[in-house]
Amino acid sequence: MILENSKGYKQVINWLKLNKKRPFKFQTDAWQHYAEGYSGLVNAPTGFGKTYSIFLAVVIDELNKRAELKTKALKSKTKTGLKLIWITPLRSLAKDLARAMREVCDELQLDWIVGVRNGDTPQSEKLKQKKQMPEVLIITPESMHLLLAQKSTFNYFDQLQCIVADEWHELLGSKRGVMAELAISRIKGLLQEQHPERLLRIWGISATIGNMEQAMEVLVPYTDLLKAIIKSDIKKKIVIKSILPDHIDMLPWAGHLGHKLANKLIPIINKSKTTLIFTNTRGQAELWYQTLLAQDENLAGLLAIHHGSIDYELRNWIEDALHSGVLKAVVCTSSLDLGVDFKPVDTVVQIGSPKGVARFLQRAGRSGHSPNETSKIYFLPTHALELVEAAAIKEAAKTEDIESREPIVMSFDTLIQYLVTLAVGDGFDDEKIYFEIKQTHAFKEILPQEWNWIMQFITTGGDSLTAYNEFSKVNKSTDGLWKVENRQIAMRHRLHIGIIVSDAMLKVKYLTGGYIGMIEESFISRMKPGSSFTLAGRVLEFIMVKEMTVLVRKSKLKQAISPSWMGGRMSLTANLGSVLRKKYNETLDKQHSDEELDFILPLFERQAKVSHVPKSDEFLIELINTKDGYHFFAYPFEGRQVHEIMAALIAYRLGRVQPISLSIAMNDYGFELLSEQPIPLEENVIKDLFSPLNLTDDIVASINATEMARRKFRDIACISGLVFQGYPGKYVANKHLQSSSSLFFNVFSDYDKHNLLLRQSYDEAFYQQIEEPRLAAALHRIQASKIVVVKTDRYTPLCFPIKVDSLRDNMSSEELSQRIERMTSETEKRVQVKRKKATQ
Repeated sequence: MILENSKGYKQVINWLKLNKKRPFKFQTDAWQHYAEGYSGLVNAPTGFGKTYSIFLAVVIDELNKRAELKTKALKSKTKTGLKLIWITPLRSLAKDLARAMREVCDELQLDWIVGVRNGDTPQSEKLKQKKQMPEVLIITPESMHLLLAQKSTFNYFDQLQCIVADEWHELLGSKRGVMAELAISRIKGLLQEQHPERLLRIWGISATIGNMEQAMEVLVPYTDLLKAIIKSDIKKKIVIKSILPDHIDMLPWAGHLGHKLANKLIPIINKSKTTLIFTNTRGQAELWYQTLLAQDENLAGLLAIHHGSIDYELRNWIEDALHSGVLKAVVCTSSLDLGVDFKPVDTVVQIGSPKGVARFLQRAGRSGHSPNETSKIYFLPTHALELVEAAAIKEAAKTEDIESREPIVMSFDTLIQYLVTLAVGDGFDDEKIYFEIKQTHAFKEILPQEWNWIMQFITTGGDSLTAYNEFSKVNKSTDGLWKVENRQIAMRHRLHIGIIVSDAMLKVKYLTGGYIGMIEESFISRMKPGSSFTLAGRVLEFIMVKEMTVLVRKSKLKQAISPSWMGGRMSLTANLGSVLRKKYNETLDKQHSDEELDFILPLFERQAKVSHVPKSDEFLIELINTKDGYHFFAYPFEGRQVHEIMAALIAYRLGRVQPISLSIAMNDYGFELLSEQPIPLEENVIKDLFSPLNLTDDIVASINATEMARRKFRDIACISGLVFQGYPGKYVANKHLQSSSSLFFNVFSDYDKHNLLLRQSYDEAFYQQIEEPRLAAALHRIQASKIVVVKTDRYTPLCFPIKVDSLRDNMSSEELSQRIERMTSETEKRVQVKRKKATQ
């Protein structure tokens, strides 16, 4: 059909004209493909209306159907019910989307209700939706599964036309993405049962990623659907500017530079309408909020802090204040990363390395969130070497060298949870569900024997747990469907649908009343009464923990300890590491136009003088002898996570040459092995140490792979329902969850070697935590490189940040700064002594 001739299309175009807008080509392409029955993926820059590319396609289709009913002199009132499911990864994104969609419906006089369903949705609203579903439902993957856990689920989807996965690149590569795949497969199956003639369209909306084709195939793996990728040819203008210090120290270290640059951030905030200041961790956000207030007291009331542990009502207020332009700046984490359209935001600041190109560009897009505006982002380094990362990010952004997101496959814990979810709801036919999940990307390789094992596991607990009735959750009912008939099991299961397993979260509340936010149990368990900590930008005095609630009062202190949250240390992506190695070459060669590299040149000249600056085809090893002992520093530039495993591997292989005790430290650029005795290292055996041969066996021998798998198993046990995480307000302590899951791990290891959950824990440890494929690729690259070994008696600019990181965990901030000062002065003395000798 030629969509341009339709009444719905003309109505939408006229509405856009009234608002002095016109559609982009990628939007009209998406509308046309939707009208022709296609599913697929839309890719366009931030701020160009990706949402409208699919939402208006569904609206046009509805307007056309209504126009057709009128011309046929039929009853013009169309059936009410759920027409569009919009899956979103973030709760803050849902609220913003609902606001935009309601405006469109109101202005087009379309009597659709736009509803939101997630963890923040009040129970009264959920009950209202149960009685009458809105036409548009914006929902998280977890809430999709909660819908499937209700009775008479099929009634909800009777009128459904389309499912959209927004910010699909964010869900891809996570178990939440697998949850979305499974929910879509069930809804598609239900519709085919009820309305075989109905065409369900499945669309994704995504920022640019390196594996766009694969991303579409994961979302729409169905051979019976027409598929297309709609890609915009528009380039978003992004201005990336680094905040440079007045001078740089010749020995940089992580965190040293950041807060010194706070005074340079204040003028940027003052000259902008509204600024989003992104940090990588919640603890860092709390610190920067306090730092900026200390720099400029006039920001009080105009500066806010936003992250996932802040109370829902406060987050809501901050988001509304951002929309209205009340706030001058917000310090935030990834909680405001995606797709949220805050018009007043014209400036973004990234504190420290974002660790990846895609993440940086995503955050840049929060400013200038309109088609013809320029996104403006400042990079504020927390130590000097991060300026090289800034230059690398600029180049990667220019060449669109964006990371891929590898999809998760064979996530058995998620599948087990899903099957019990269906059994809690209307029940399921195992043959139909097996057929449905075999069509998903996540489980297309599942074997009949693996499916049989899973069915046995949810019905009897498997070979090792058959004797325990509590693991016989699912039974075959008289109607031939598999169901959960025990009400307590059903209730417990509904409470814990989802795959995000974190440390137990405690509510933080003033003694006089009023919630502030959430804090992790592991952090608060170390606090003594009278100690102070920061949360939501407030300095709080800890009083006690009572019934999973932390009671506090306002502290008289101006500064206090910032909470630490789990998962605080992200790792450099492979793409950024590759561009970073290239930039190291360019700094000394001066084959560049980067102000960051010009600025940092003296530090690289110092590195070249006392050691060496590695080229792209070189691999640098520094051997340094100090009072602390014998240091072995290596620089693969592969990210903290890969370096952690590589360091353990090299330590193990060195230990085979000669028994030796080694301690390990690492950062994103390299790693250190430290010993009290000389390290037995001959240049001719270095390539053997870094060989990819026998890699898997050596990894298993060099690290405690069993312990890593055991730690992974805790999450798997929670997701699959092996261990119960407790009731709201009475969650099971983290240490108890760990001990319970460890017990199952030991039982399966001893008596059930073919247990799929046990296998999954080792797979996750190897491919996600150890990143064996990336480690192998790094070792192959090192084999092809020229090995450069430098022996010196002092710390170099490259090794110093690693050395400081190794001290950080065992020292207070005061002791650490004193130690750094001493190490710096010792190095400088040695430099001066050498200079004197050279001039004599």
